[in-house]
Amino acid sequence: MGKKTRGLFAARRLMKLRKRFKYNKKGYKSKLLGTWKKYDPLEGAPQARGIVLEKVNREPKKPNSALRKCVRVQLVKNGKVVTAYLPGVNAMKIVDEHNEVIIERIGGAQRGARGDLPGVKFRVIKVNGVSLQQIVKGKKEKPAR
Repeated sequence: MGKKTRGLFAARRLMKLRKRFKYNKKGYKSKLLGTWKKYDPLEGAPQARGIVLEKVNREPKKPNSALRKCVRVQLVKNGKVVTAYLPGVNAMKIVDEHNEVIIERIGGAQRGARGDLPGVKFRVIKVNGVSLQQIVKGKKEKPAR
């Protein structure tokens, strides 16, 4: 291939090239072919159910400093263990070991991690079938199982 075409009748060729160059973009090919599902703990599903194994504190990346509250969750469907973030104040006190939780992906860039937490790609949304957000706000109580 020579130079990039220019001129009045170059549109078709430019569009063809643009289509071909899409495959060089990070994550485009894997997204298109669905190969990311092969390595995905949730196996392509939007949410998954799991059991809390332990509570852990994670330190964020460089400019930030804190102890982010997370839990290690073993998924029911395939037994894989993932780390999930606990959003909300005092959420750590609500979630106990052996609780049943529902997790979902954190909407980071390119299916990435939570902003400053490397490797944490999921967050807890429900505990024992009740919304974690509602429990944190005090609108609902956590059911005893």
